[in-house]
Amino acid sequence: MDLKIKDASSCKYDMISLGEIMLRLDPGEGRIKTARSFRAWEGGGEYNVARGLRRCFGMRTAAVTALADNEVGRLVEDFMLEGGVDTSLIKWVPYDGIGRTVRNGLNFTERGYGIRGALGVSDRGNTAVSKLKPGDIDWEYIFGELGVRWFHTGGIFAALSETTAEVVIEAVKAAKKYGTIVSYDLNYRPSLWKDIGGKEKAQEVNKKIAKYVDVMIGNEEDFTACLGFEVEGNDANLKKLNIDGYCKMLSEVVKVYPNFKAIGTTLRTVKTATINDWSAMLYADGSVHKGMSLPSLEILDRVGGGDSFASGLIYGLMTTGDPDKAVNYGIAHGALAMTTPGDTSMASLKEVENIVSGAGARVQR
Repeated sequence: MDLKIKDASSCKYDMISLGEIMLRLDPGEGRIKTARSFRAWEGGGEYNVARGLRRCFGMRTAAVTALADNEVGRLVEDFMLEGGVDTSLIKWVPYDGIGRTVRNGLNFTERGYGIRGALGVSDRGNTAVSKLKPGDIDWEYIFGELGVRWFHTGGIFAALSETTAEVVIEAVKAAKKYGTIVSYDLNYRPSLWKDIGGKEKAQEVNKKIAKYVDVMIGNEEDFTACLGFEVEGNDANLKKLNIDGYCKMLSEVVKVYPNFKAIGTTLRTVKTATINDWSAMLYADGSVHKGMSLPSLEILDRVGGGDSFASGLIYGLMTTGDPDKAVNYGIAHGALAMTTPGDTSMASLKEVENIVSGAGARVQR
């Protein structure tokens, strides 16, 4: 593949992410509306990728974000430290005592079961990271002096405010200036866009960003909602993806965005909240690289599965340069992440490699 990744010895970081990191509050097997206790985790679409690369794959990662400087923000920082992600690039914002002008985001999440789907209720208005604007982060210092091999951000952060989209543009321009590979997960969330212009606004923002991206990540809904491409032959409810139509669409995508060196996408058929068919493919060098399939995958918590696919894919691309191996690292890591609670991965590299090599679920002793 034609990815010119900088040498590790020339950079402080293998990868950094840009995005919001929220406190996830999980009622476990119960419901948010009837819960009397919650388990706390950290999570965020862009951050989860950095954490997976650090915790599972042993890479040097950091997260660029902003947090209100209070006890909740410091709790999020403590989770990040536990995950091994460098916190030195956090922008700490003075707390006003009430959250009138700045606060930290909360994400209440039910993981779902059987016919009851997963449910997320986010409380993220006026968060410190949504207030970021161009000039707040010293990208010249990060990319030019510290050195970064890979930069990852996505459509969740870009949707938080008018200024966060501008921060993404500022960041990717600086990354390209210094030869850093840029990946972007479209990650379309209707709830984030509905009050600021819906799909039309999502397309306006994401089309501006897309021309700076090397590795684009997204499913068929993402490419339709965020970039305006349609898959021919899909049924109305998207219960089953028309693979031939999707591949044809991707060939059109790279004509419009020839800067895309690769496009990674998960392939998921939802049978129930806890049983999914799971696979993925990578479009690279004009060819489709279909990964292994894991039919009827049993899922404990699906939230963060796509982010763990992204981190496995990035690891594979950075270390092997082989599209077929890379997509299988993504599939295996995403699958393993969905067998444990929380947004973030608890998998090890050995476990990922065992799945890639075809190992089953026999007891390990």
